[in-house]
Amino acid sequence: MNYRPALIFAALTTASPAADYVIAVSEKTKTDAAWQPVLAKLAAKYPGAVTVSWKAAPEEILPALQKEMPRHTCFVATREEASREFVQKVHRFTRKLDSDPFTDTRWGILTGHDAENALAIAAEEKPLTIHSAGSGTELAMDRIESGTWYCELKKGHMVRKDKGGEAAPKSTEPDTTRALVDLINAGPDLWVTSGHATERDWMIGFRYENGFWKSKDGRLYGEDTAGATWDVKSPNPKVYLPIGNCLMGHIDGPDAMALAFMKSATVRQMAGYVLPTWYGFQGWGLLDYFVEQPGRYTLTEAFHANNIALVHRLMTEFPGAEKIESVDEMGRPPRLTKVPQAGGRFTRQDMQGLLFDRDNVAFYGDPAWEARMAPGKLNWKQTLAEKEGAFTLTLKPLAGESTWQPVNKNGSQRGGRPILQWLPRRIDPAKCKVTAGVEWQPVIADDFILIPLPESTSATVTVTFSAQ
Repeated sequence: MNYRPALIFAALTTASPAADYVIAVSEKTKTDAAWQPVLAKLAAKYPGAVTVSWKAAPEEILPALQKEMPRHTCFVATREEASREFVQKVHRFTRKLDSDPFTDTRWGILTGHDAENALAIAAEEKPLTIHSAGSGTELAMDRIESGTWYCELKKGHMVRKDKGGEAAPKSTEPDTTRALVDLINAGPDLWVTSGHATERDWMIGFRYENGFWKSKDGRLYGEDTAGATWDVKSPNPKVYLPIGNCLMGHIDGPDAMALAFMKSATVRQMAGYVLPTWYGFQGWGLLDYFVEQPGRYTLTEAFHANNIALVHRLMTEFPGAEKIESVDEMGRPPRLTKVPQAGGRFTRQDMQGLLFDRDNVAFYGDPAWEARMAPGKLNWKQTLAEKEGAFTLTLKPLAGESTWQPVNKNGSQRGGRPILQWLPRRIDPAKCKVTAGVEWQPVIADDFILIPLPESTSATVTVTFSAQ
């Protein structure tokens, strides 16, 4: 293990947060009669929430967010406002609330096919516990109570697991278009896809001919290879992870797939790429944190934990790269930017991939709404305790030599992510001191502690730090 001292970041402000939840909205949308019920619903749902607004650009609210330092920030936006550029801006300026390079508030963009659809998303209050999953790509079924996935790589192959049973492979028809529509209409809590896609369609088969899912003005439907169509009508609240799809998170008009999933499939939260994906860290990593550590994180927490892990890799493997803000569609910084040199097992292409992924995956939905996998199999027990002003994070291996290995390797950039523990409240990192476990290279920020994956040990890992 290469030793690095513990990293502790000082915040720009040490004041206690004035609000736990901020509603952020443009002046135009704030005064739109159709959207005012959405804002009112959120305000009623989160007593004490603060509403802030901007006139020309969302960056205008940065001083207000620095003052509030909210745990959650909900950007309410019409489909016209929720553009690719908007997603990128939100990523970039929410890293600037304090002096560290990480996102400082757990944000989400609440939009919809129309105001009525957005209101339904805002009105969702009951937390979602995910007991079942449906997928168009392989999932780690030992982490899920029940579910079915259809293979995008091998024609006629699927895997099903019933509650209380074991996952078993099965044969299926070569064209799985209708089977997948029937599956989502049956009401899984989690939906996952990968493969080729655009803002208008999802190609079900990646290595073989299959049908498509398509969208038109909020309608989501499957179209098989013979041209027959079946509508998606799935009324139960769910979350959607198009982890390996290009452009599924890009809202470019009323026909966008993302909007159709929100309207026709009752998706309440989703994360998707706003550009063609090629690296995969921010997409596929949602399985590492969310699905494969069942019950540990909400989807919002998993999305932001994965982004923090991405920035941490930039910092440690390409020091200085985390400061690069502007990149092109391949993750390349401007020519005038001094590019950090790659080192170790990572290459310059890895740096470009990380920079690309950092700001090009959208998170849609109310960020404080809780969607969480049902508790299940874990590779390690993770415990945070506080006593007399000190926090202790303990990691107890549960899977022997496999504890720190990837749970599943389907996809891209799988495994290797650090341990991340959210703190119950914001602290002042400048006043922290690591009193035990400095050899594990902990990173302490104002609302989390991160430990690089301790791959070289099967012993219990403990880090203690003062928070006074």
